[in-house]
Amino acid sequence: MNPLLINLESDPQQAQAMAHAMQAELGELEQRHFPDGESYLRLLTDCNNRDIVIFCNLARPDEKTLRLLFLIDLVRDLGARQVGLITPYLAYMRQDKRFKPGECVSSRPYARLLSQALDWLVTMDPHLHRYNSLDEIYSIPSQVVPAAPLIADWIRNNLERPLLIGPDSESEQWVSEVARLANAPFQVLTKVRHGDYDVEVSLPDVDRWRDHTPVLVDDIISSGRTMIETIKHLKHSALKRPCCIGVHGLFAGDAYSHLQEVADVVTTGCIPHESNKITISDALADAAIQQLRR
Repeated sequence: MNPLLINLESDPQQAQAMAHAMQAELGELEQRHFPDGESYLRLLTDCNNRDIVIFCNLARPDEKTLRLLFLIDLVRDLGARQVGLITPYLAYMRQDKRFKPGECVSSRPYARLLSQALDWLVTMDPHLHRYNSLDEIYSIPSQVVPAAPLIADWIRNNLERPLLIGPDSESEQWVSEVARLANAPFQVLTKVRHGDYDVEVSLPDVDRWRDHTPVLVDDIISSGRTMIETIKHLKHSALKRPCCIGVHGLFAGDAYSHLQEVADVVTTGCIPHESNKITISDALADAAIQQLRR
């Protein structure tokens, strides 16, 4: 029997594309809130003795995680054989260290929570800065789908003479791989963060690249301050209008509108947004198929 894909409050077009690629049936889920704000879930598709794949984009995780756990428990209670999760954006990965006394290292309890509920997990480029892999905090099989090949393919097809620029050392793992795949030069800058909205970056050495298009690549675009500060330096260097590419476009507040004023902005489909131009559905579906065959 084909697997059952259940979309929990995520991009319906992406869910449809993944279901097609996986040869999965799309489950029908009824959900609403009671007057007191509590969640109601009802699965209208038979899941007994079936492999279940839940598609839940965990951006804004506090709004979704409880319903995700309820849904996992529901399908298990209704006889599911195994339950896996596809989440293009895996939440609570950025707090990976106790920076100040008394802080919660939230990546660890969140990983335990999902590991206790699921059989496997598929995601795209989680924020692995101080962790070498998801296996350090997740106790279930997990598969990380790299965005670099998809981004490199988009750059090759859409930009002439790109110069890839990583705004900080944390971005080097993405920028260097994208540059290699796109056969393009790259630079990685140094960054000093004075606060959430106060970022200083080094002046890039771009004299030899003045006829190239600067392409800023990072895993997460949140406040956008790192990229905006970098673009200021590029503008002073009289370079072409840059292109900003993010794997996960969170765009807190008015970050997107500010970025649009100074650059072309492109993101993958990890978080639904008007800037999405890089398709990820097939890559996620292929990874899920591998997990289902384990």
